[in-house]
Amino acid sequence: MRFDNGVAASEIAEAAWVKSSASRENNCVETAALNGGEVAFRNSRFPEGPALVFTRDEVEAFITGVKGAEFDYLVEL
Repeated sequence: MRFDNGVAASEIAEAAWVKSSASRENNCVETAALNGGEVAFRNSRFPEGPALVFTRDEVEAFITGVKGAEFDYLVEL
């Protein structure tokens, strides 16, 4: 099944949500690999809220950028 961005995370029954072991309390982004090859993201503070759904290529490009420190400015003080 294909899911559109903004779908309620609770509507993605196949999702096995995973969050980082580095998360504190309930402040994390959770991910789920979907059967169609896509990856869903949701905010753990709002687990019933909307999910963003990306292709594996999009997620791979983002992770490569994270590993390359391209987004460090988002968390620098």
